Amino acid sequence: MELRLIYPDIPFWRAETSRLALFIGGIEFEDLRPSREEIAKMKTDGTFPFGQFPVLQVDGKTIAQTGAIARFCGKLSGLYPSKDEFAAAKVDEVIDLATDINNQMRPALREKDPKLRIEMRRELSKTILPRWLGFLEKLLQDNGDTGFFVGHSISVADLAVWRLCAWISGGIIDGLPVGLLDGFPLLSVHQSQISNLPKVVEWIKKH
Repeated sequence: MELRLIYPDIPFWRAETSRLALFIGGIEFEDLRPSREEIAKMKTDGTFPFGQFPVLQVDGKTIAQTGAIARFCGKLSGLYPSKDEFAAAKVDEVIDLATDINNQMRPALREKDPKLRIEMRRELSKTILPRWLGFLEKLLQDNGDTGFFVGHSISVADLAVWRLCAWISGGIIDGLPVGLLDGFPLLSVHQSQISNLPKVVEWIKKH
C-alpha cells in the first residue's frame, strides 16, 4: 500500500495526528509538505477534492477530511479500536470535539481588524477556550486513571488533543496565554505523558 499524506510543513494537529500515528505504527508513507506555490497549483488540479487539506492518497485514491484520515491511519497503526464499536465511537467523539474547538477559534484567528482581534482573542482565552477545554478534561476524568481519552492505551484521540493543546497553549498564537491549561490538571498531565513517549520524542527530534 502506497500512502501519500499532503499537508504544509507545519505541526498542526489536523495532519500531525495522522503523521504521528503512521510513524508510531511503523507504517511507511510519503510525508509530502508542499510550498504555498505548490498548494495553489494543487487547488486547481483536483488534488484537494474539497479545496482544503490534509489529503491522504492511498494507492492513488484520495481520502479527505481530518477525522476520516485520522481514523484510517489509526486503524493501520493499531491506534484505533477495531473490535470495540463503542470505544471507536468515543475516539471519533474526541476527534470531532477537537474539530469543534478549532472552529470556535477560527473567527478570532482570521479577524483582520487589530483592535477587534485583540478583543476576540481575549474572549477566547477568558471564556470560550476554558469552557471547551473543560469538556476535554471531563472526558479524561470519565475514563478513570488511565491517562488516556479512550480505554487503557494511546489512540489517535490522544494524539489529536496533544497537538491541539500544544498549539493553543504553546505561545504560538498572539493573545493566548501559555498558561491556558493550568486550570486543567488532567489535560496538563496528558500533555506531558504524550510528549515523553519514546516514539513521540523521536518524531519531534526528526521534525
